[in-house]
Amino acid sequence: MTTESPLFKEELRHLVKATLDEDVGRGDLTSLAIIPLDQKLSVQMVARENMVVAGMFVAVEIIKACDPSAQIEVIAQDGLEVVAGSCILKVTGNARKILTAERSALNILQHLSGIATLTRTYVREIDHTECRLLDTRKTIPLFRKLAKYATRMGGAMNHRMRLDDGVLIKDNHIARIGSVKAAVEAAKAFDTTASRIGITVECDNLDQAREAVSCGADRLLLDNMSLDELRTAVEKYKGQVKLEASGGVTLQTIKAIAETGVDYISVGRITQSAPAVDIGLDYLD
Repeated sequence: MTTESPLFKEELRHLVKATLDEDVGRGDLTSLAIIPLDQKLSVQMVARENMVVAGMFVAVEIIKACDPSAQIEVIAQDGLEVVAGSCILKVTGNARKILTAERSALNILQHLSGIATLTRTYVREIDHTECRLLDTRKTIPLFRKLAKYATRMGGAMNHRMRLDDGVLIKDNHIARIGSVKAAVEAAKAFDTTASRIGITVECDNLDQAREAVSCGADRLLLDNMSLDELRTAVEKYKGQVKLEASGGVTLQTIKAIAETGVDYISVGRITQSAPAVDIGLDYLD
């Protein structure tokens, strides 16, 4: 698993600056008032619960931005699963500056680690099959790259990053143009060479699936279908097109869906509803 930053250097610089501008404003009044100018501080970040780490590189950059001379030791790299009580980061530096960085660094690390942790939980439910978990575009605006990076750290595959990343014909498109056949034909007539997922058609029933396959779709998004319908689609079309199940998937249902034989399951919850994990900052001296 690669943990290379999903952000360009300028994107990361802008994120860190905007984050600190929002949180710090003109200065950390409490630390300025109470903490001596030259006081040193050693701290550690500690996992308060079992989790998968994600976003450590952002937390480190936030600390560096506040205290460029800080000594930082990363104990747990992104993608690593740790247990409650584990130290994941150690920092020694200027007390004022570390305390100023604390909340911003923790906010991002807790949020992204929460996504990675929930994703890993879903992945475990299906890792006995060949089915792969996909994320969706259900992300907080402007944080998509980071959210999708976190799902990768949890073991999922990225679906479309943006609308220009693939052709996905959904029910509203079909309703507007009149039929699955007309929608697929229109997509084929357009330049879709940049589509990473080919032409995917959302199908609410097996009749739409049959029509999409006969028209030359590359992938079917089987939306809110029953297990019996999914098994029928797998029996009829697996090997001809890629099959993706979606719609209302939960931890209680994902195993049975994967066992039908579909190639992918997409789950919006892993980015849309993941709770932040609990990470604390404890003094070492």
